[in-house]
Amino acid sequence: MAPPPFTTLETIAAPFDIAVVDTDQIIPVRFIRTPRARGYGPMLFHDLRYDESGCERPDFVLNQASFRAAGVLVADSDFGTGSSREQAVWALVDRGIRCVLAGDFGDIFFNNAINHGLLLIRESREVLADVRAALHRAPGTKVAVDLDQQLWGIEGSAPRRFEIEAPRRRRLILGLDEIEMTRQLRAEIDVFDAAYRRRRSWLF
Repeated sequence: MAPPPFTTLETIAAPFDIAVVDTDQIIPVRFIRTPRARGYGPMLFHDLRYDESGCERPDFVLNQASFRAAGVLVADSDFGTGSSREQAVWALVDRGIRCVLAGDFGDIFFNNAINHGLLLIRESREVLADVRAALHRAPGTKVAVDLDQQLWGIEGSAPRRFEIEAPRRRRLILGLDEIEMTRQLRAEIDVFDAAYRRRRSWLF
């Protein structure tokens, strides 16, 4: 399933203060065999969001009224580290998170994100700490992201530029997963296929 195109985003941002967030925290391993069609949003950060009896932990940020509708997470460092688990990205996207800002990301998580329309922005820890503090002071504050211009900013502050590789940017803007990227090359593939069949006609 191709992700929805990502151009601009203006949404409530949630401060996520945990410094190292691995994929098992994002989606515990016992849930990863759940069919995708059932949706992974309720399982996001499950063991952080809920206590042993299944009740919400009131101190967890996404359980708080001001941050329930957050579409952006402002994290710390090392977000998405650990095992290769595409379901970690599914859980964020299914919960409505379209962008995560962090000091750094796990490599595999970083590569999985693009296939599902999740924008990851690297930013300095100092800036992120200031933004999280501002969000705690004024819950419900929005963050705006402009992927075309490569700018992001917290409500009431000047936008900041972020870097993203051109192919990743294009894929997110157009909403292309790997299958759709291949389909974009259909004409070139057809030309190659016709030439190959001529050269190797005995195979066909």
